[in-house]
Amino acid sequence: MNDDRKQEALDAWYQLLKEPEIRMDAEEQYDELLKAADEMERTGLINGVEWRQLIRAAGVAFSNATEGLGRGT
Repeated sequence: MNDDRKQEALDAWYQLLKEPEIRMDAEEQYDELLKAADEMERTGLINGVEWRQLIRAAGVAFSNATEGLGRGT
């Protein structure tokens, strides 16, 4: 049961990473990804190592999304 909940939570997290909700900017997406990762760790669905992997992935996505801003791209 816990494995199913974990997989569903991770699937939802990666879906949000791939395709942010309509009208969601990069900062809002990043905040939601962090909140979701925190909640998964808090409830015991993921461990600290998995949490850090998610946080890093969210940071990379945020950096990629905002990289060209302010440079005319």
